Amino acid sequence: MEDNKSLKKKPVVVLGIESSCDDTSAAVVVDGLLRSNIIASQKVHEEYGGVVPELASRAHQQNIVPVVDAALRHAGVGVSDLSAIAFTRGPGLLGSLLVGTSFAKGLSLALRVPVVDVNHLHGHVLAHFIRKETSDVVPEFPFLCLLVSGGNSQIILVRDYFDMEVIGRTIDDAAGEAFDKCAKVMGLPYPGGPHIDRLAAEGDPDRFNFAKPRIPGLDYSFSGLKTSFLYTLRNETKLNPRFVEENMPDLAASLQRTIIEILMGKLSRAVKETGVKTVVIGGGVSANSGVRQAVADYCAAKGITAFIPPREFTTDNAAMVATAGYFKYLKGEFCPYSATPYARVTI
Repeated sequence: MEDNKSLKKKPVVVLGIESSCDDTSAAVVVDGLLRSNIIASQKVHEEYGGVVPELASRAHQQNIVPVVDAALRHAGVGVSDLSAIAFTRGPGLLGSLLVGTSFAKGLSLALRVPVVDVNHLHGHVLAHFIRKETSDVVPEFPFLCLLVSGGNSQIILVRDYFDMEVIGRTIDDAAGEAFDKCAKVMGLPYPGGPHIDRLAAEGDPDRFNFAKPRIPGLDYSFSGLKTSFLYTLRNETKLNPRFVEENMPDLAASLQRTIIEILMGKLSRAVKETGVKTVVIGGGVSANSGVRQAVADYCAAKGITAFIPPREFTTDNAAMVATAGYFKYLKGEFCPYSATPYARVTI
């Protein structure tokens, strides 16, 4: 008679690796529950006012081994326990993606376990399924996801883990880029989004008015807003060289209000057109206090369910990669070793 130990099912252990931009991250998910999530941020880009791709890829090479080692140790597992290795294949910076892709493939070959590729945007959507406890509540399908980051602004209709349809997208710049570029014009450090968020809490959101786009359907545009903001600062500083310095909180608050109104206008229309009862937000801009409050207030007023992610899962992280990889592993969707990273892609 077999003993109970031999009958015990082996847990599914997935190591996730994220290296799409300037954060090196590794996480471990065991049977769908997050056991560790380690992130090494790169401070080297701050003095340049943006991410320098060559510096980012070099930093990933330095960070990836200690980050993966820390993730495994914090999770209490060894490499021999791994069932699969998930990695971000794109979109992102090719040099950065190559580091994570190559490491994942190499470790997969050495351990003879499957490798799973994850769409970075897909990961942001599935960040709402990151669970630390089995009792953690996750969204019910279908739902709408407002995905807003430095590189993307999309409204996605999510029918299940693998069935996602982009029903609205930016036709030019992303919301996060608008935050960062306008912050740079104001003389704020990179990344500018958190600085705008902090200053906006002290300012008058109705002090200044900036241009809003008139784009048909559910698509976004933020290039006109950036131009309007730039022209306002240029014209006012001609009259008062200290204009920006004297009006920093009000400028930040007015900019944030305008971006939120643009985002919420299209989201509200998408809810009406689809009839969904659940809205989630994801991406780096979902860490913004004003965006989080606006979505929560809108959903409360409409009687629909809102999922606002913990801030630790809004920015680039491997927890979402490991979670998405876990679902793909259960479905048996593995990645061939011939697969290469991609810089641009949609859901």
